[in-house]
Amino acid sequence: MLDELASAIARHGSDMWSDTAVPRLRLVTLDEPVIPVDVLYEPMICFIVDGSKSSVAGDRSWRAGSGEIYFNSLVLPVTATFERLPYRSAVLRLDGPTLADLLLELDGMDPVPLTEPEPGGRITAPMTPEILDAVTRWVRLLDTPDDIRPLAARIEGEILYRLLGSPLGPLLRHFTLADTPAARVRTAARWICEHYTEPLSIEKIAAVAHMSPATLHRHFKSATGMSPLRFQKHLRLQEARRRLLAGDTTAALVAEAVGYVSATQFNREYRRAYGLPPAQDAARLRGRLVSAGQAR
Repeated sequence: MLDELASAIARHGSDMWSDTAVPRLRLVTLDEPVIPVDVLYEPMICFIVDGSKSSVAGDRSWRAGSGEIYFNSLVLPVTATFERLPYRSAVLRLDGPTLADLLLELDGMDPVPLTEPEPGGRITAPMTPEILDAVTRWVRLLDTPDDIRPLAARIEGEILYRLLGSPLGPLLRHFTLADTPAARVRTAARWICEHYTEPLSIEKIAAVAHMSPATLHRHFKSATGMSPLRFQKHLRLQEARRRLLAGDTTAALVAEAVGYVSATQFNREYRRAYGLPPAQDAARLRGRLVSAGQAR
């Protein structure tokens, strides 16, 4: 069944990351080696069908491979390394209201006591045959576009139902709750993403999250592997690298655009993160992209 799902993903994955006509379904396909990729994760469930990938966020790291599910609950700047190719995965972008509606229906029939998941606890689990079957049918809707509108939401609901019965179930349940430390961290992380070019203080971020600075720092670092201000710095550097790779700009202009007052500080932090000064790193990345294109 993994082979069948991998084939369906390969048929419809036109790029490394491909949005699809099925709501909240994204496909990831990669056949050629690439350097570690900076990416901003959204709340999602990733079903890895072939290959493997390791991810690093601050002081945290994890690995997931073929036949596994990975859960991410908040926006998170990550460096991803594709370790084994070809790589195929289907990504379900989590929709809070959809999940909450399903939980209300299920808990009305069979209430489940909620316990707070352990900080930094399990975020991966094996795909069961039932989950794999549902995800395969979900992706294969792309073969029959007329079936997407009547069936996609139903199959998505089945997938979420199966996931709630998996080891990831407690994390999914807490994803829907509004007044928990995890929810406040999600609010803070989202707000930093929207304001990362601005001067921020831990006090200002803590006020947004309705936490004390010390409490926010503790819970934020547990969830993301970094402090709130380090999180902001990662966002700035990721966006700076993306702009430099796109070309037709200078390091000084990019530094200003992502919120740095000091070009010297930008160059120093960029080099610490990526190993080379901004212009040299961008040239290296372009060279590797050209070489990869010629190899294909």
